[in-house]
Amino acid sequence: MVMIETPDRMPLPRAFFDRPVLEVAPELLGRVLVARTPAGTVELLLTEVEAYDGETDPGSHAFRGPTARNAVMFGPPGHAYVYFTYGMWHCMNVVCGPEGRASGVLLRAGRVTRGEETARKRRVSARKDTELAKGPARLATALGIDRTLDGVDLCSGPQSPLSLLAGAPASADLVRSGPRTGVGGGGAHQPWRFWVDGDPTVSPYRAHAPRKRRS
Repeated sequence: MVMIETPDRMPLPRAFFDRPVLEVAPELLGRVLVARTPAGTVELLLTEVEAYDGETDPGSHAFRGPTARNAVMFGPPGHAYVYFTYGMWHCMNVVCGPEGRASGVLLRAGRVTRGEETARKRRVSARKDTELAKGPARLATALGIDRTLDGVDLCSGPQSPLSLLAGAPASADLVRSGPRTGVGGGGAHQPWRFWVDGDPTVSPYRAHAPRKRRS
């Protein structure tokens, strides 16, 4: 099937991402993430995201400066930052702001709108379609996203394995904000998690659980 490039099917321009992360994050809701892999194409409408403000944000991977792992965050905006966590899962962020600023938006959840069969094969434990991408690791798994896609340009169009399309932004009166999931310390209470109110694909909020000290 040929996808016609209507305005909502065009990639978001780099200028969209080259802004403060707290402006970009809520405006990503309703946008469409496209992942093109040999197994098939999966598209997802974003319903939940979290903002991370680089070296000023204790919750950010960039808080202590550049490393081999987070190097993409310090590069130009509009690229994917993909990391491996807990020795099991991948998660994807979108780099925002000017080059060197290292801010980004974690893609937390969404609704699969194309390629459901491919997503189900990757997420066999999902009891229903609303759970296919309900959480950042599930989102990456459903779309086949891993570290090989770290640094991919999301603005370059259909030749790219990953694109972020304009879609239809979520209505402002449906956008909610609150503390980020699992973030402790100085960033625990920042209302930098954004979601579409009432959408069943949004993941449940979980506060940071402090590690118990060994006696």
